[in-house]
Amino acid sequence: MQIFKVIEDAITKPPIPHEPHKQSLKAWAMYCLRDKGFKVVYAQNADFAIEPKNSDKLYFKVTNNADDVDNSCSWIVWDSTSKQVSLIPLPAKG
Repeated sequence: MQIFKVIEDAITKPPIPHEPHKQSLKAWAMYCLRDKGFKVVYAQNADFAIEPKNSDKLYFKVTNNADDVDNSCSWIVWDSTSKQVSLIPLPAKG
């Protein structure tokens, strides 16, 4: 899905680096997505959601531990060892 490529670019080529001692991963990810023009909104069962034009909301959770990842939504994962962030999209249904 093309939108996940844009989202991945937003977090892997961010306007500001993620500095865990300065901001939370959630706040940083939301900032990066807003900077790319995404409408970031509240989500009850996730950390946040984005509302793409002409599409359903996409839900995201963030974590510093890859073991937390499940199939409940898409994930943004920070690896503190490599200082890299990655996107794990929700598996396609069907």
